[in-house]
Amino acid sequence: MAGELVPQAISAATAAAGAAAAGRATDALSAATGLPRTGLGLALDKIEYAIMAPLVYAAIVFFVAALVLRLVAILRGPKPAYQLAIYPAPRHPTIAALRDAFGMPQVLRRAPVFWVFLMMYHLGFLALILGHLDLFPSLRIVPAASRDMLGAGVVGLMVTIPTFYFLGRRFMGENRKISTPGDYLLLLLLLFLFLFGDLMSWGNSWTASGFVMTKKDFSRYFAMLASYSFADPRTVLHGSHYHFIVIHVLLAELFLVVLPFTKVMHAFLALPVEALRRRVWKKS
Repeated sequence: MAGELVPQAISAATAAAGAAAAGRATDALSAATGLPRTGLGLALDKIEYAIMAPLVYAAIVFFVAALVLRLVAILRGPKPAYQLAIYPAPRHPTIAALRDAFGMPQVLRRAPVFWVFLMMYHLGFLALILGHLDLFPSLRIVPAASRDMLGAGVVGLMVTIPTFYFLGRRFMGENRKISTPGDYLLLLLLLFLFLFGDLMSWGNSWTASGFVMTKKDFSRYFAMLASYSFADPRTVLHGSHYHFIVIHVLLAELFLVVLPFTKVMHAFLALPVEALRRRVWKKS
């Protein structure tokens, strides 16, 4: 009887040890990712992968196609029935168009405070684009060894502060009367897009230990996108802060999808529209 109990005890002890080891492995995986790799955790992984890989390409393709279609519609549109020439004609029309498109002197005369925030926003947005391009391996604006994005967090302030101003301005005076729900939703989308980007940029630049994911990690992710590998971004972006960048990327994709149908398209069409205004239409 005792001889039969010994193998059973050994078998039970082995099973218990195996279960404990499996439990520790599961706990370690759950601690690393925040959720177990079954059920909700597995579904969330698949959703996050879709956001971070295939949907990035889909959003870019949709944006480019919509932008081209809109430009084609403008170019194929009928000639205005009114005269678009400006008198007296400027000596250098192209320079004048660039000055009006990017300097916005009319806005400066009518609303100087608004003009200051517009200038800050546009300069910050340009720096933001350069900062993201810097993440590609073939470009080096900021030294590769630096953990900071371009501007070390200041660029985030240059777009976030004006966005707060633009949103608050929509609730005041005449601007409130002419604002549509789409105007508020777009500004809120931009605001949260910038804030989630700021969390990562400020964490790297303005804290002693930095964010869990560094600029080098983001560069590896951009290299993965540039190579069209469709690999899991978790292989290069580690830590629980991964969810922050997923939300940031999702908001960026939504912005690209809605951008061609919003007033913000003036940023892409301002120069050709200014050139069109200054063009002297010949009588047919």
